[in-house]
Amino acid sequence: MKSLQYTLLICSIVVSLTPVYHGVEIIGGRTVKLHSKPYMASMQVYNKATKKYEHHCGGALIRRKWVLTAAHCEKAGRIQVVVGAQSLSQNEKSQQRILIIKQHPHPKFNRKTKENDIMLLELSSEAKINKDVKPLNLPNDKGADVKPGRRCTVAGWGVKTSDSNSPSDTLQEVKLFVIDRKTCNSKAYYNRDPVITKDMICVGDRKGRKDSSKGDSGGPLICSNKYKGIVSAGPECVDPKKPGIYTLITKKYLDWIEKIIGVQTYNMTTDGLY
Repeated sequence: MKSLQYTLLICSIVVSLTPVYHGVEIIGGRTVKLHSKPYMASMQVYNKATKKYEHHCGGALIRRKWVLTAAHCEKAGRIQVVVGAQSLSQNEKSQQRILIIKQHPHPKFNRKTKENDIMLLELSSEAKINKDVKPLNLPNDKGADVKPGRRCTVAGWGVKTSDSNSPSDTLQEVKLFVIDRKTCNSKAYYNRDPVITKDMICVGDRKGRKDSSKGDSGGPLICSNKYKGIVSAGPECVDPKKPGIYTLITKKYLDWIEKIIGVQTYNMTTDGLY
């Protein structure tokens, strides 16, 4: 394991040479308690060479036939979603593997500016709801903002160290803090490249030892037990001045989800989610 100073030096070089932010690993986190996040989904793409499905992005089951993830996760080919998983390598009895029949990226997604980085995955069949697989409630506050300083949690199967290319076998989580947009847009941080809009939030670690990045794209951001954001972008590795960028699930996105799915998305009882 490289020292933190050496890793941060390498990160600064990578970021300077790589202006495109890929977004997207749990670094400095811990293993999630078994099946404590029954809404987590692994979006997997079939690799013809290995003849196996491989983890591509995270996501959250929000209806029996729908998973919410990031638009930049859109991928051609044969794709499936795995729900009820703790380990990606083990054939757990709790797992359900369901093919994706259609990807619905937001029509105004902009890969350069990171705006509208949200996508719905339509499943070929309904997930069976049980103790290991349950939908995650969308915000019932009509997409209210998250105050700076609020502690949030993000989970995923992304790589666990900055110098790794392989996803974590087990589901990981990390606790981070919301950073105000003015700070995140300042010269010391992103310098408005990209611009952090009212539909986006910055979330990171003050010491630069924890973050989400490669492999966690599309995963849910939970703040005060509410589903508030989607992992969108970030630097190649942990940098306290380059926190993770998340799509904030605002009212305009709730309305868009309602339009695609065809049901009301907020002010809804738990039973209505299924």
